[in-house]
Amino acid sequence: MPHRSEPQLLVLHALRLKGFADTDVVAQAAGIDPGEVAALASDLAAAELVQRRDGKLAGWTLTKAGRVEHQARVAAELEASGQRDAVDGAYRGFLAANGDMLGTCTAWQLRDDAGGQVLNDHSDPAWDRAVLDRLQELDRQVQPVLDLVEGSLDRFAGYRARFGTALARVLDGQLEWFTKPVIDSYHTVWFELHEDLLCTLGIERASEARH
Repeated sequence: MPHRSEPQLLVLHALRLKGFADTDVVAQAAGIDPGEVAALASDLAAAELVQRRDGKLAGWTLTKAGRVEHQARVAAELEASGQRDAVDGAYRGFLAANGDMLGTCTAWQLRDDAGGQVLNDHSDPAWDRAVLDRLQELDRQVQPVLDLVEGSLDRFAGYRARFGTALARVLDGQLEWFTKPVIDSYHTVWFELHEDLLCTLGIERASEARH
């Protein structure tokens, strides 16, 4: 059975990945009822691990102490779960596909033209179809990664459905669900999974090439 994270850690972890989010977004990311998230966030705020900003753009964010506490708790959880090797294996599998994902996203935004590369205005169906074929192949490649992490830590369980939703929308013609940053697009989910693997293993993105 995958290790189940304690609720406070799930709230801290959701904020670590989202950066800034209101209660309902944290609840969805953490898989916890919004009322419970509000109570947990209040307790974490009292401990000066999170802070809230109200106004037109309202939400929660980690404090500096909260980021340190989050990383300590994530590291302790990973060791207690005994799943480091499995998560590391998932990370290696992810990295094997990550370069192709970056190239596929670039091909979605830029296409080859007689004069070089131009912005992809999606007026070339053959080009877009080829890029979408690459995306579907990447989706097949990421499934074993998800198998490993879902079997290790329960908090990774939401990624498969998020990838599936984004991919289905892209294939249905909602092209913004490929790379648009302000929605749960395929690239958004991919980036978040990457960040999740890095912080779970305690790897800084700047030093990733050395791992």
